[in-house]
Amino acid sequence: MQQPLAYRMRPQNLDEVVGQQHLVGPGKIIRRMVDAHMLSSMILYGPPGVGKTSIASAIAGSTKYAFRKLNAATDTKKDLQVVVEEAKMSGTVILLLDEIHRLDKTKQDFLLPHLESGQIVLIGATTENPYITISPAIRSRTQIFEVKPLSENDIKTALTHALHDKERGLGQYDVQIDDNALQHLARATNGDLRSALNALELAVKSTPAAEKNGHIHITLEIVEECLQKKAISADKDGDAHYDVISAFQKSIRGSDTDAALHYLAQLLAAGDLVSACRRLLVIAYEDIGLASPAAASRTVSAVQAAQQLGLPEARIPLADAVIDLCLSSKSNSGITAIDAAMKDVTSGHSGEIPKSLKDAHYSGAKKLGRGVAYKYPHDYPNDWVKQQYLPDTLKNAQYYHPKDNGRYEHALKEQYERLRTAQHDSE
Repeated sequence: MQQPLAYRMRPQNLDEVVGQQHLVGPGKIIRRMVDAHMLSSMILYGPPGVGKTSIASAIAGSTKYAFRKLNAATDTKKDLQVVVEEAKMSGTVILLLDEIHRLDKTKQDFLLPHLESGQIVLIGATTENPYITISPAIRSRTQIFEVKPLSENDIKTALTHALHDKERGLGQYDVQIDDNALQHLARATNGDLRSALNALELAVKSTPAAEKNGHIHITLEIVEECLQKKAISADKDGDAHYDVISAFQKSIRGSDTDAALHYLAQLLAAGDLVSACRRLLVIAYEDIGLASPAAASRTVSAVQAAQQLGLPEARIPLADAVIDLCLSSKSNSGITAIDAAMKDVTSGHSGEIPKSLKDAHYSGAKKLGRGVAYKYPHDYPNDWVKQQYLPDTLKNAQYYHPKDNGRYEHALKEQYERLRTAQHDSE
């Protein structure tokens, strides 16, 4: 039986790794280790299907070391002994140990001396937080790297490569895939490349070729069936996805809890956890903002929990966050303030920084008048003193217009207006 497409398409070197450029890109830590031939044991943690095994396989391919894979929960100490003996006989072995958070003490004690000797380069893989679930003895002998969910573009790149690869992929088939079908594969798998590749393979191999030209035509309907996830809409313009996101944000902004939950459900039913999380973070700071910073902070925590849990459980913290944001006080004063400031800057209304505020930490600064007249606020009562901070051309500019929504921004408003009055008094 042929191995699954996701297995066959595992990268054979670091250049083939999709995403994770913060680890394997030029000049980044894992790339440096491989280039310098100074591999050390590591733990890779992140959601399923985002590249932990791929990175381990690529490291082995780039270094030409033997590569073995075991599972900490199901494989025995005897299985570890086989790998250790191989390392003694032939040199360094890279061992990918899946579910390393489930490594028991007996196996751990056996493995530790071989990590210290360098005979085994351990690459532990886990979906759990290693700082909580992995023993200090293992953590102290490894470097810990977070593997992040893949973007839609990352997955599209990998799927396209698999469709054209004749040796390991599906290049021997004459496949035509509709753009919306490829988009749904990339979006609905929620950053899980393994699921996307395996669904693509099922779609290709279960779809008969056309009698006339031999093409295998993959439509959105075929992808939906193979993924068992419906796209939000198959409208011809392909913009329904953005309509749902827009309605989602506007419903929260308008404090309609039930409508917001409905649109969240549409996103999650389509498997689009990434868009739901990203949009909630935007809403928390754009629409609730300073009216309730605590609600924004709770949303960040809810999104982090959802990303760790994955679907379907991710729906629970996200629903809590949606309800919280809908029923919170609203304020867009933060986004309007920074947009007003950026409008001045981008239109060339920056002006010259007052000399008293310029850097004075170099020889000759005083001769140029840099920092000479600066008043250090902590030397004055209540740690405040009147002095000009904006350029002369903008000294009366006001970007922040506080709202009176919620206790927090009400307090900010009072403080802002008091300080602004004192700053501009008798000017």
